[in-house]
Formats: sequence, structure tokens, C-alpha cells
Amino acid sequence: MSTIRIRAFLAVAQCGSFSAAARLLGVSQPTLTTQVQGLEKQHGVQLFIRRGHRIELTDVGLRLLPIARKLSALEIEANSLLHDSGQLNAGHLKLGAVSPFHAIEMVDAYRKRYPLIDISIKVGNSGSVFKDLEEYTVDLAVLARFHEAEGYEVIPYARDAVALCVNVEHPFASRGQVDIRELEGERLLQRESGSVTRKALEQAAQAAGVPLAFAMEIGSREALREAVIRGMGIGAVSEGEYSPDPRLRLVHFSGEPVWIETCLYCLKERRSSLLLGSFIEVVEQLRGKTGAPVA
Repeated sequence: MSTIRIRAFLAVAQCGSFSAAARLLGVSQPTLTTQVQGLEKQHGVQLFIRRGHRIELTDVGLRLLPIARKLSALEIEANSLLHDSGQLNAGHLKLGAVSPFHAIEMVDAYRKRYPLIDISIKVGNSGSVFKDLEEYTVDLAVLARFHEAEGYEVIPYARDAVALCVNVEHPFASRGQVDIRELEGERLLQRESGSVTRKALEQAAQAAGVPLAFAMEIGSREALREAVIRGMGIGAVSEGEYSPDPRLRLVHFSGEPVWIETCLYCLKERRSSLLLGSFIEVVEQLRGKTGAPVA
């Protein structure tokens, strides 16, 4: 299977058109079309369907996509190793994260040590970031520990308390702490079902025997913050991600705190990668300096 044809396939899948993919790869459109058609004819399959001006992947194309991404990532790693003789003088590391807070902290430390490595960060919810990691769309992922996944190495990095974000006029605002049992009857704003913050709060409330009354489901931290500012309810946030505002107050839980553990996830089969290993090494050293827990 030609790596040139695989790159052509990936470019079309990414761009959604042959013309845009050709510009991305710096080749003519007829050349790119020939490469994709050659891959299809070689294996007797159809990878794309034209729907008006749009290009969509067929079922075979969808199944090929994560495999092609894996092949592309391995090709890049091989070229980097051979070109730089094992030295990290070039490369592009793709990081997935549910929040920029700890991810930026990691990237800052890494760039100071490896300034020639390009890094991009893709932010999404836990489910989408984990899927990107699984499909080789990102190389590493900064996620709250939400389950132990077979085939992944999990490097603990930090623990952040889950606290309440309340409007300054709310009765809780004048208090530094509240008991989780005081949430009964409160109008709570909840994150989407894949949110680890939401899961941590629900588990703590269940353990305390506290029924929660959710007024609304909100799909982003920014939207939840705005809703609290407008007095629509109160929400749970990770302390590390809270942005101070004169209209808001952060209120902690008394007694048994609610915690979220942030970890760096890596596919075990890619752990030997020089590039990925260098980032993991920096994160482990940074964790030691910040005093984060070690599993």
C-alpha cells in the first residue's frame, strides 16, 4: 500500500474536497484524484461519495480512516527518527485536552526543553478527546481519570477540588464552605453527560444520600459560568479551571472533599515513540515539582 496514496486519502477526508486536499498537499487536483482512485482500484473499493459539492466517506472509508491515521503517525515517527538520528530536532506533537489549564502548563514546560517541536492542542469533552486518541487524531491526551482503559498508559498529574460556582448574591456566596447535603433543593446547572466534573459531583451526592435537582444541562464551562452570572442556578467546577469574577464566588465543600484527578493518557503501543516519550518524561518531572500525587 503506497504511503503517497494514504496521504492523499487522509487529505481528502480532512478537507472534504479534492481541490482543498490538493492545495494542502501542494499537488495538482488531477494528481491527487489519480492517487485516490489508484488506492480504490488497487483494492476494488469506493472510499468517497460525491453529494453535490460535498465529499463524504463511504463505510469502507470510515473504517479505513483511523487505520490510515495510525499509518501516517507511524510514518512520521519513523522519518523523524531516521532524519534526526534519534534527536528531537523536529516534529509535531498533537495534544488533546478537556481543558487548557493543565495542558498549557505541560506544553510550556515542554517547549522550554524542546523548542524545535511544534505542538497543537485540540480541546473537547472527555468522550471526543478519548476517541481522538484512540483514532490517532491526537498523540496524547490530558484527561480527568474517568475509567481505566485497557491498552493505555495513564500518568497521574494533578488533583483538583470540585467546588461550587455561585452568583455573588446567592446565600452560599458569603460562606467559604458548604456541606454537600445543603445542595438538596438548590437549582443546579449540570454539564453534559460525559463531563467528569458532573460525574464526580453526582457520585459524592449519591454517597451522601443527597438528591440533586438539576435545572438545566449546559454543554460548556463558559456557558455554565454565564448562566451562574445571570442567576440561573449554581454549578460545579474544577477549582483549577475557575476564573475569578466580581460577580461570582467559589465555595468549597466541607468534610470529605470532591476531587478530580487529571492524567496524561497514551496508547501503550506508542509508548516507545521518542517524541511521545519525551513529552511524558517532561510531564513526570513537572508533576514531581508541583507535588502532584503519584499513583
